[in-house]
Amino acid sequence: MSTPTRGPEHVDALVIGSGFGGSVVAYRLAEAGLRTIVLERGRAYPPGSFPRSPREVGQALWDPSAGLHGMFQMWRFGHFDSLTSSGLGGGSLIYANVLLRKDEKWFVQDDPLPSGGYETWPVTRADLDEHYDRVEQMLAATPYPLRDPAYAQTAKTNQMIAAAEKLGLDWELPPLAVSFAPGKGEEPGLGLPIPLPEYGNIHGSLHGSARRTCRLLGECDLGCNEGAKNSLDHTYLSAAVSNGADVRTLSEATTIRAAEHGGYLVEYVQHEPDRPGRTLDLPRCSIHCDHLVLAAGTYGTSWLLLRNRHHLRGLGTALGTRFSGNGDLLTFLLPTLDGRRLELDAAHGPVITVAVRMPDRLDTEGAGRGYYIEDGGYPGFVDWMMEDTDVVGRIFRLGEFLARWAAERLTRQPSSHVGREISRLVGSGSLSGGALPLLGMGRDTPDGTFLLDKSGLLQATWRTDTSYDYFAAVRRTMRCFADTLGTRYFDNPIWFFRRVISVHPLGGAPMSRTKEEGVCDPHGQVWNHPGLWIADGAAMPGPVGANPSLTIAAWADRLATRLLEHRPTQTRRTQPAPPSRPAQRAEPRPKPHGKPTALTFTEEMKGFFAFDEADPLTGERLGRAAQRRLMFHLTITVSDVFRFLAEPSHTALAQGWLDAPSLGGRLPVSQGWFNLFTQGETPTTRHLSYLLHTVSGNGEPVTLTGRKEVHHGSGVEVWPDTSTLFFRLLHGQLPPDTPEGDTPIIGAGVLHILKPDFVRELVTLRVSGPDARRAACDFGRFFLGNLWEVYGHHLS
Repeated sequence: MSTPTRGPEHVDALVIGSGFGGSVVAYRLAEAGLRTIVLERGRAYPPGSFPRSPREVGQALWDPSAGLHGMFQMWRFGHFDSLTSSGLGGGSLIYANVLLRKDEKWFVQDDPLPSGGYETWPVTRADLDEHYDRVEQMLAATPYPLRDPAYAQTAKTNQMIAAAEKLGLDWELPPLAVSFAPGKGEEPGLGLPIPLPEYGNIHGSLHGSARRTCRLLGECDLGCNEGAKNSLDHTYLSAAVSNGADVRTLSEATTIRAAEHGGYLVEYVQHEPDRPGRTLDLPRCSIHCDHLVLAAGTYGTSWLLLRNRHHLRGLGTALGTRFSGNGDLLTFLLPTLDGRRLELDAAHGPVITVAVRMPDRLDTEGAGRGYYIEDGGYPGFVDWMMEDTDVVGRIFRLGEFLARWAAERLTRQPSSHVGREISRLVGSGSLSGGALPLLGMGRDTPDGTFLLDKSGLLQATWRTDTSYDYFAAVRRTMRCFADTLGTRYFDNPIWFFRRVISVHPLGGAPMSRTKEEGVCDPHGQVWNHPGLWIADGAAMPGPVGANPSLTIAAWADRLATRLLEHRPTQTRRTQPAPPSRPAQRAEPRPKPHGKPTALTFTEEMKGFFAFDEADPLTGERLGRAAQRRLMFHLTITVSDVFRFLAEPSHTALAQGWLDAPSLGGRLPVSQGWFNLFTQGETPTTRHLSYLLHTVSGNGEPVTLTGRKEVHHGSGVEVWPDTSTLFFRLLHGQLPPDTPEGDTPIIGAGVLHILKPDFVRELVTLRVSGPDARRAACDFGRFFLGNLWEVYGHHLS
């Protein structure tokens, strides 16, 4: 059989990135019925999976070329450093939860820049207010409950408020995306269970039910192992998946281009962390979409556009401009040299609890550029770089790190990927403390630029010089806090080189009033490229001033509204929507009477097959020798658990895709059925059956039919029986409950569930709808009861 070719997978909308832009758009589009795929290059991080020890954090960095597929990515540019996140939920995994709106007067129009040009926002606060409302509702924004007895003794919060009042400064407890109480209107408390929302949890019901309210551990910036953060994986992405969105992790987009007959073609690679050293030969896939939403973060989106600008004619000269670090500045309050120590206890509480706002010249005549100062917790990589155990080893690692940094400075060849160096520098010591970080952010000068170097890496040209007055004002105010509190002020050491660390990079593809001024219009659609949208911080034409996450999410919500208003009618999904749909958080709707309880899980199986072979075991042996692989990725949906358990066929729907290079690559499953524990030929035999319809690369209809055979025997056989699928590939599309008969055979083989995939499968299991607890218990009894019927007699 010759190797067929096939076109790419097609969807209505493809979202690249799962941060504050991508997750919001994915939810809105999936809720509206568009077939939506989300590509996220990082992993999923359910509660309990975030790194804590220095050793774990040393491996939790993103640098695939060094075999690192973790959450933190450090960027080092010519005059600043930056920290971003790689994982399901993007920056929400490591941000400090603050949801402040951009000040109304800070939406500037034609504001002159010291280096020339103007900062102009083509949207206003009024344009975004309704979208701010919706995002705040979804993320359950709430101020720190300082008056509650469980939270009243937060030393750093009380001291910051006292200092601000002595200095006559405006302060507030900003809204935080943190659960301090189990539900709206309930009493706050430490470590209380958080109920699973109606739309479930993308990490599965077991992990979702394990979420607990904030325990004041000060670890927000390292990822919340309690699940108290209302991060995007627990909120928008869970709701998007409940509405049918297909979220794919470890999938990194590399190439985007305009398709000849409309829409966009995207190529992406699938990272394989379990196979270290593989960078050049990663599996590659392609997708065609009607709408392409870029939300890979400021650096990721700018890199994609710069890398592919020859495929996207007419992007304009503004691409790569208006970069800003949102005025980020990190300093510290330390005990005085005479040993006097003010109890600030930065590790007790969320990372940020108080925001002090300093006015802008737009607010007060004679003021400079406005900014915020906020209390900090313990950014993990800073503390571990400061800790003092393993002194000799740390000196050598620090010396090597500084030598590399100096060499790059002298040769003017900065690197934007420094994961492996930071990994070595962190080492394996223990966490130290004793300093209260102060975080500044505000209206710095957005005059930075991006470009690609000869090796294709992203580089940035930006200096603190044009923002010197701004940074000087922020430092003066921070010194005032130190003096008022009787502590010692300490600049971040890199400030002596006039460098800063930014965790809020913005710009690179700015929105604008006209195509000559920017890259995308005031709703996020790229000029001259209908259907191409920018939904993240890259679209910001200047600093937000306040923490930018909420503004990016509100901008993305506005973008989604525009996209849905102007989408072609044919992009509506024709197949029925998934059974479990989330309630509208902004305007709750009554639950339909008699709504069924649904159960879903996602399964991956991998193996080998051979053409022109009817026996699966022979096909596996021949296919393994020829390295002819096949795998599937299926989401199994039980739309009504109680009906499923009552019916003898125990039938569920299967959606997803097959992947077989010799059949044309990734093949979407157009229809699929799964039957769990149907009666076999004997009383102690059960079958788990699969019937999947797809189309090969040359347009030929194909059916995969297979079953797992669970039969009487030793109890140790339960794993191989339930994880081994014998299958055949048939010409045509065989209807359900139809014998194979003389249907022509394409080939046969065997698939297996690998143990890491099985663990991930358990994590995806979730139950949603009324009486979910009883449904989960009944399903568990059914599953285990059938296994006992088959294997229990041997054990008794």
